[in-house]
Amino acid sequence: MVPAILPLTVLATIAASSALRTGHQTIFCPLGYFPCGNVSVCLPQPLHCNGVIDCENGADEDKCADIYGWPKLVDWYFDQVTTINDESGDCSLDLYPKRCTCEGFKITCEDAGLITVPSVSTNVTKLLLMQNNITTLLDDQFIRYRQLELLILQNNSIHSISTRAFAGLFRLKRLYLGRNKISVLKPGVFHDLHQLEWLILDNNLIESITPKTFVGLKSVFFLYMINNSLENIPNICSVLPKLKWLDVEGNNIESIEKKNFQACNKFDVLVLRNNKIRYIKDDTFSTMPFMIELDLSMNQLQELSPSVFKGFEQLHQLNLSRNPMNYIHMDQFDHLVSLKSLDLSGINIFNIQNQMFKNLGNLSYIYFKKFEYCRYAPHVRSCKPNTDGISSFENLLANIILRVFVWVVAFIICFGNLFVICMRSCITTENRLHTLSIKSLCCADCLMGVYLFFIGAFDMKYLGEYNKNAQQWMESMKCQLIGALAMLSTEVSVMLLTYMTLEKYMCIVFPFTHYRPGKRQTLSTLVSIWIAGFIIAMIPLWNHNMFGNYYGKNGVCFPLYSEQFESLSARGYSTGIFLGLNLLAFIIIVFSYTSMFYSIHKTGAQSAERSLFSREVAIAKRFFFIVFTDALCWIPIFLTKLLSLLEVDIPGNVTSWVVIFILPINSALNPILYTITTASFQEKLKQCLRNQELLGPKKSLTSTTQMSNV
Repeated sequence: MVPAILPLTVLATIAASSALRTGHQTIFCPLGYFPCGNVSVCLPQPLHCNGVIDCENGADEDKCADIYGWPKLVDWYFDQVTTINDESGDCSLDLYPKRCTCEGFKITCEDAGLITVPSVSTNVTKLLLMQNNITTLLDDQFIRYRQLELLILQNNSIHSISTRAFAGLFRLKRLYLGRNKISVLKPGVFHDLHQLEWLILDNNLIESITPKTFVGLKSVFFLYMINNSLENIPNICSVLPKLKWLDVEGNNIESIEKKNFQACNKFDVLVLRNNKIRYIKDDTFSTMPFMIELDLSMNQLQELSPSVFKGFEQLHQLNLSRNPMNYIHMDQFDHLVSLKSLDLSGINIFNIQNQMFKNLGNLSYIYFKKFEYCRYAPHVRSCKPNTDGISSFENLLANIILRVFVWVVAFIICFGNLFVICMRSCITTENRLHTLSIKSLCCADCLMGVYLFFIGAFDMKYLGEYNKNAQQWMESMKCQLIGALAMLSTEVSVMLLTYMTLEKYMCIVFPFTHYRPGKRQTLSTLVSIWIAGFIIAMIPLWNHNMFGNYYGKNGVCFPLYSEQFESLSARGYSTGIFLGLNLLAFIIIVFSYTSMFYSIHKTGAQSAERSLFSREVAIAKRFFFIVFTDALCWIPIFLTKLLSLLEVDIPGNVTSWVVIFILPINSALNPILYTITTASFQEKLKQCLRNQELLGPKKSLTSTTQMSNV
């Protein structure tokens, strides 16, 4: 394995694939490594932009902000807005409402309770009327204000705009109509706004627009119509010749074609995020050769043609995230030679290969759904995510605490359960059938320790280079079998605890029924539980087409979250196990112990013996700790499972803590609760120790006699 930091002398013999030119010197690094600024030291990809300074000069954390696409353009655009909004000094206007403020030629009437546009001095240049109760804009409403450059009408209740409402505003440059109730924009409503540059129409109820809607807007370069109800985009560029930035996020657009953008040859930014687009034709974007950013995220795209991005030589940022795509063509991005940022987060790329990204020589930022995909883009300096919360680029278990405690918890579980098995085997008891159940429970719990030992062992095996093996590991039969082992341990333990609880419940609550399971019944029940547990664990492995890679959804090979499963069968099966079988078992255990304590308390209340009170307290404590540990183990699992069903984002590190610390709680504490702390076991153990002490002197005397005879 190549060391984390390499000096230039070592790299001289390695084929270079990434380089940084500093003055007359070019620093070469091998594939997957990048220079520490202008220093002749190379650092691997995972250590760049990970929030930790690894280069001595801190260059690995420099230039980590993805400012390509609209963030780069927005500086220039908003600089112009700032110059318009800047206004200071004493008021230069004679007429304005008392509830408003005046600075220079600007009037601000924010949240002033206005129901109509107020009368102000005709030489006003900036009129801010946001957060009022204006409902209608009448004809010639602003015709007196010929000097007006900025008009803000956001957050009102405007639902009707007359055709000549903005008549006479020949010098207006910014018009904000967002967050109103506008449903219709009449043709020619903006006819006189020849110098308008920004038109803001977000968060309204607009269902349709036509080219006639924007007649007169010869200077508009920014059109902002997010969160409306648009179903189609007409060829608006025919009347908006300078349009550079169109944002229609959050509408109901289902399809786009070349005719929608026929004259849009000056586009810099096109945002179609969060619509309902299912298909894009090959030549849809062929009229936009100077596009810098294209956002198609959160649509219904399942596949894109290999040539859909042909001609996009200037594109810097492409966002395809959160589309239901499972397949990407090998040459999908070959035409994007200038691409700097590519977002594929939320997409399962089942056919991912290095070939997909190798022609993207200028790519600096790439975003995936799974961190293990980063191995297929080693030439990209910043690849996210760095971790799924469980694993990291370097290690199967990302957190050092988890990496240590996986061994500690595994040892505690195995030692405790093996100790109980040995002691129960050595100490004879009257209730041998109950002992058999306890041994069976210990075997099931011990499997959880074995599972954790395997996780710790593979964490050590992939130490420092897990990302290279992550995909292979999670798809391997070893991961499947280890996951099945954990499932077997969990389900058998749950069913055994339920069986033992019900058996105790029948004896205590119904003491005169003379219900006592015989040897044959006990053995058949225990065997049935193990068979059921084995079937539950192995079903996902028998039908790969139905369940997919059921256990290999994370580095610890344990299936917990529903959103990780692609198939409905896998989701339903996981939900049925955790929120069906296990939740039912937990409810039965809680109900049974509550009923048992009530029965004991009721019996004690009918007796005159005071000694029963202390016995009740001891029983109550014991029952409380049994129920409490079960709740401590299972309630967090039930909650995380329920949240995943509700599609709530759950941090990946929650899974690792659940698997390493919460899930094994019962396996670690069951030997203590059901054996070591029981009065009968302690009494038998003391008796056994006394017998050993008595046998000791006898053995010593016998050996002395033998020596004397010799």
